[in-house]
Amino acid sequence: MTTSFIRSDDLTAFLAAMLEATPVYGPVAKRSRFVFDRLESPEELRLDYDVTILPPRKLFFSPAQDLLRFDEAGPAAALEPVEKVLFGVHFYDVKAIDQTDVLFAERNYDVNYMAHRQTTTIVAANIQNVSGRAFFASVGTEVRPKGHDAFLTAVDGGYVLEARTERGEALLGYGAFRPATEAEIDEAARVNAAALERCPEKLEHGTAEIAAKVRAAFSDDDLWSDLAKDCFSCGSCNTVCPTCYCFDVEDTWNVDQASGQRTRFWDACLTEDFAKVSLGEGATENFRETPGARFRHRIMRKAVYLNPKLGGPACVGCGRCSAACTADIADPVRVINRIMAS
Repeated sequence: MTTSFIRSDDLTAFLAAMLEATPVYGPVAKRSRFVFDRLESPEELRLDYDVTILPPRKLFFSPAQDLLRFDEAGPAAALEPVEKVLFGVHFYDVKAIDQTDVLFAERNYDVNYMAHRQTTTIVAANIQNVSGRAFFASVGTEVRPKGHDAFLTAVDGGYVLEARTERGEALLGYGAFRPATEAEIDEAARVNAAALERCPEKLEHGTAEIAAKVRAAFSDDDLWSDLAKDCFSCGSCNTVCPTCYCFDVEDTWNVDQASGQRTRFWDACLTEDFAKVSLGEGATENFRETPGARFRHRIMRKAVYLNPKLGGPACVGCGRCSAACTADIADPVRVINRIMAS
């Protein structure tokens, strides 16, 4: 595929033409933070963002997603996917999307996720500002992002766009692109490498070593109880995580008692009721009753359990969980480095 260049002065016209042709979602400011939202104008796009509050997977798997609707005539699928562009995704979020693609495509193929995913063109962008809790440079370094159609890097005087797929190539028609020079391509590589040097947090060991040591700590109940002693079981770390994908399903009846919908909602393994099941006659059993057991499960899922399936940890180092945790105990770097030092 091609590597092209567009001048800074021409980016607005490129975005405007794309907005005329298709829905475009990208990072926009929300007070002092950033969110992925539909762009109404090119000026809303904030490629200088550090990290968004929620990951971009919400476009394919929303916090509340109708699966089907039903009435007296029977059920009908609630799928309404539309072609769209997701613009300005950082590479760690592309890696998270890659992981979710694998998990939702295997065995019971999730049509509701994949239909939205397959109608989305993803344009990744370089990291201009690094969030205060990020550690993407030291986690899962053996896994490269691959689920994007193009990669945009801000360089002196403009942007280098590397088209990786036919969809990415098609975007060139919206703007005044020309072939990138070797100097511009080299500068883009330096810019992306420099972002890795600015991560404020760092894991001190590699993936395999971490997985072995964390797994070996599974039975250390005192350790996990201590790590979770201030946990509110609120699930905020799960909710903002780009690689968490658990959900609950509920049927809701409308007031006519003849129609309704089946909806799935994001769920969180750190909440107290997540692992609670009914035994009948009002009795229940909770397989992870204590905060320590729930905290351990989260870390095991991120650092150990899914590694063979994903080729690396189920964590991309975005730092959202660390920033969202009210008690400031969810930071995987602090937890894993403590385990590795024990």
